[in-house]
Amino acid sequence: MRLFIAEKPDLARAIVEGLGGGSRQTGYFDCGNDYVTWCFGHMLQLLDPEDYDARYKTWSMDDLPIAHIPWRKQPAGDKKDQLKIITGLLKQADSVVHAGDPDDEGQLLVDEILEYAKCRTPVMRLLINDNNTAVVRRALANMRDNREFAGLSAAAEARSVGDQLYGYNLTRAYTLAARKAGYQGVLSVGRVQTPILGLVVRRDREFEAHTKSFYYIVAGQFQIQGLEFPARYQIADGDPVDDKGRLIDPVHANSIADAVRGKPARIVSADTKQKEQHPPLPYNLLKLQTDASRKFGFKPDQTKDITQTLRDKHRLITYNRSDCEYLSEEQHADAPQVLAAIAVTAPILAPVAQRADPALKSRAFNSAKVSAHHGIIPTEATADLSKLTDGEQKIYLLIARAYIAQFWPKHQYDQTDILVESEGHRFAVRSNVTTRTGWLTLYKNDAGNEDLEGDEDTLAADLRNACAEQQGTCVEATAEQMETKPRPLYTMATLLADLTRVAKYVRDDRLRKLLIEKDKGKEGEHGGIGTPATRDTIIATLFERGYLAEKGKSIVSTPTGREFYDCLPDQAKYPDMTALWHEQQKAIQAGEHNAESFVRELLAYIGEEVDAVKVNGIGIKTDTHPCPDCGRPLRRIKKKDKNEFFWGCTGFSEGCKYACEDKAGKPVPKEAAAVSTLHKCMACGKGLTRRPSKKRGVFWWGCSGYPACDKTYPDIKGRPDYSKRKE
Repeated sequence: MRLFIAEKPDLARAIVEGLGGGSRQTGYFDCGNDYVTWCFGHMLQLLDPEDYDARYKTWSMDDLPIAHIPWRKQPAGDKKDQLKIITGLLKQADSVVHAGDPDDEGQLLVDEILEYAKCRTPVMRLLINDNNTAVVRRALANMRDNREFAGLSAAAEARSVGDQLYGYNLTRAYTLAARKAGYQGVLSVGRVQTPILGLVVRRDREFEAHTKSFYYIVAGQFQIQGLEFPARYQIADGDPVDDKGRLIDPVHANSIADAVRGKPARIVSADTKQKEQHPPLPYNLLKLQTDASRKFGFKPDQTKDITQTLRDKHRLITYNRSDCEYLSEEQHADAPQVLAAIAVTAPILAPVAQRADPALKSRAFNSAKVSAHHGIIPTEATADLSKLTDGEQKIYLLIARAYIAQFWPKHQYDQTDILVESEGHRFAVRSNVTTRTGWLTLYKNDAGNEDLEGDEDTLAADLRNACAEQQGTCVEATAEQMETKPRPLYTMATLLADLTRVAKYVRDDRLRKLLIEKDKGKEGEHGGIGTPATRDTIIATLFERGYLAEKGKSIVSTPTGREFYDCLPDQAKYPDMTALWHEQQKAIQAGEHNAESFVRELLAYIGEEVDAVKVNGIGIKTDTHPCPDCGRPLRRIKKKDKNEFFWGCTGFSEGCKYACEDKAGKPVPKEAAAVSTLHKCMACGKGLTRRPSKKRGVFWWGCSGYPACDKTYPDIKGRPDYSKRKE
């Protein structure tokens, strides 16, 4: 028996089709001598620290750094039943076919199951990035030995273990140091999470530190041979300009305007070219999240959840977490059926779907550019759009329209560039005239499509009749003062877009090149951090931790986020760590390095950072509440098994046992116990105070000299019992 292990159920179904069909059983398909089973993503997970040693449940600086080599894994809680089916089938199998996604995570996902099950049977590797039956059959005929891909699996393993150890150790170290200073909550550190916080903090500070200055735009209005058009002054040698090539001297700018106003002008050159614009590519998850944020205000995790429902519940779209915008060439043959399904599901799109030409083949159909998955497109399934939620309708319509656009003609236009001269000064203008609207018809009434609109300096006027050497006049000229503006604060859309190209913020040239190289061949990724499947979760965590907040449509850092950022070493605040890891993981993939040595080197670095925190603490500002007994900061603590809190002294381990109730997130100080002038401590002579016990109606007496004197006495009818110490 040959056993195929697919990464996802829909891939398993595609393999079954490629094999010629089979019967569905519990957790697998029976195809005669071939059985096909499936995973639901990673079926195993790394053990948490407390799974190795129960003492790690309580956070303590003395236990850091936490290191577990060799690391271990356990079945993920909600996937145990399917994993049991897979391991049971492995015991019966004579050979295995690894059908994880064709990337390093897909390689690890099945390899770790084979290792967990102690599989010793021969394993072949099936590489499928498109569930089209023709593609699957071709892949089945070209399987390779799974051992060729061991380096991919090891690199993914190293990254996974590294992320866990880096996050656990530094999060605990910084949190414990902050709590010692009275901070409430968790200071969460992560290889991807913390550089994202850094992007926002630095953008906010750049925005706030911006000093207003001015530059000048000189524009002329020209009349030449029956044409009237504006044109902008072109900077010449010797002009006083800033670092962006803009005029900065108002006297100079006005002198140019004065010099050409009302003077003769001639066209130096006029060049018209026929241009065409391809339709936007189909969506990947990031591009979909960006558009959904810009158009509808959806948060990234909200969009991902909607696509998951459209895929799993309604079967209306293909794999939703793709980082690719291209389709395989084989998928082109499915166009008539997919377009027909769109017309049935979304009647509002029926007219444009029916006018689409399935014979057209846009640049999206390029198998060479398909990565582990193809772009997100509609399936041949249909549904009643009115029965979908508002969010599901909006996201489906975006995905469907992008697909329809692939079968509409290109947008065609004539682009005219004119250079005009007056009194030795040159001015330029560009105009575009649409000759065929094409796919742009689908988007013309759609608000928020800035990326589809032309340059703001491009005219819509028809200047195609202009010719070189034509004479005329500069009828008007102005020098307009413009105010410099900082880069705008992040919005969700612009932050998501920047995560695909954070390499540009890396200061080290070598590391920048490494990050860019990491994404070589990936359309839409140019040195990014995170993945389409994880970025939204990471951003949501930053909001939950209180590091980021929304300010209108902008995303800004909070005071806590900034203070935390300032405590961190540069290597954590910038994307440098991802670049360094990529370099080491390349060596692991090539067999020049291994996962264990990578983890040991990382632990050495983590140990240095933890030691620095232990020695220096962190300088985070907090709204502290001092302990009435010893002056140390109080900390808000959750009661066991209850959604209630109380406040306790951070000096508990040093002997201060002060605690009080919580109200609306603030401590409710205990009323100061009266110090008796009658009853004195037998040890030091200071007055005693009568205090209530945990048991109602029971009291005890303690020395007012606490903590220097910790003598206590039982209470008898309102008086201390000196005959024996309090039990």
